[in-house]
Amino acid sequence: MNAPTPANARIGIIGAGPGGLTCARILSRHGIAVTVYDRDPDGHSRDQGGSLDLHEEDGQLALREAGLLEEFFALARFEGQEMRHLDPAGRVLAHHLPDEGETAKPEIDRGRLRDMLLGSLPAGTVRWGHALRSVSGPADGPRTLTFADGTTAQADLVIGADGAFSRVRAAVSPATPRYTGVGFLEAWFDDMENAHPELCELVGQGSAHAADGERGLFAQRNGGGHMRVYIMRRVPVDWMAANRLHPGDTRGIRAHLLREYADWSPRMLRMITDNDGAYVDRPLYALPVPHTWEHSPSVTLLGDAAHLMPPLGVGVNLAMLDASELALALAHSSTVADAVRDYEKTMLARSTETARMLEHGAESLLAVPEADEAAPFGPARS
Repeated sequence: MNAPTPANARIGIIGAGPGGLTCARILSRHGIAVTVYDRDPDGHSRDQGGSLDLHEEDGQLALREAGLLEEFFALARFEGQEMRHLDPAGRVLAHHLPDEGETAKPEIDRGRLRDMLLGSLPAGTVRWGHALRSVSGPADGPRTLTFADGTTAQADLVIGADGAFSRVRAAVSPATPRYTGVGFLEAWFDDMENAHPELCELVGQGSAHAADGERGLFAQRNGGGHMRVYIMRRVPVDWMAANRLHPGDTRGIRAHLLREYADWSPRMLRMITDNDGAYVDRPLYALPVPHTWEHSPSVTLLGDAAHLMPPLGVGVNLAMLDASELALALAHSSTVADAVRDYEKTMLARSTETARMLEHGAESLLAVPEADEAAPFGPARS
């Protein structure tokens, strides 16, 4: 059986998101060489998404192991910890204002987090323009990575950090994500202080959430004067085509939404009508619970590739914690196989417990809260 030591193993991480890059950074700090493959042509070729709140018990713990916690604090938006829970009329039901010096879960834009992690890696660690097509080879390795352009690479350990629709996952599991029945439409707002002062007043410096049982809105301030709103509804996955709409039909989608949200106040409807640009359709998917697989010494998964759940404030934090624990297991084990086994024993138990708690969590984003109920974790954040 092939049982390489981590120091001598060819380790390939698929996906240059927060999980993959955190794993690469910690491995590098321990003198273990690693190559990250990502489908993007470069590190700034597309929008990286909204704001993330990194928690003390997982995301920040991983950054501490990566030696980047103080740099994160220098970049983070502590005022972003503010959270308002509103009703459809725009009345405040609950309001959390962070205490001075509070560090429980400060916000950072996903792009800034990625840039920080990329800047911490040795030059050449990430190979851009490598969209994975398949993983082949024997379970005990080595594995062959085949990319969309026909090139290949060999790896003694393949780490799938490639998200919800992971290509690596198929090497260890037949599971595929299932639609939860809840869909998001993402809307972007720019130059908030000057162009959208009414929304600034409504949302504050952090996030705001409202729901009526069938639909909801979640507004999230980002850095640089930007904001994103997630328009949340219980809809069929093909709702757009069924209503003879398409992603570029901003006017038609807006009119459709205004009919659905007809009972909401004009103040709240600004989150639907005042966006700068098109809407982005984001149906929510989740993996079956529990999602486990038979141990392979040459392939493992982390983050959404391993345990895709509804977006209730745990996704990126769990991915970074997974990454840290896997990297540390590799740094302190005599063989790659031992490290993978130890990592999966902890990760699978934790992710199963969390996924069971959040299995129907997408529905909770639409639920009408009690007047004194604390605001839920923000969707699509972390």
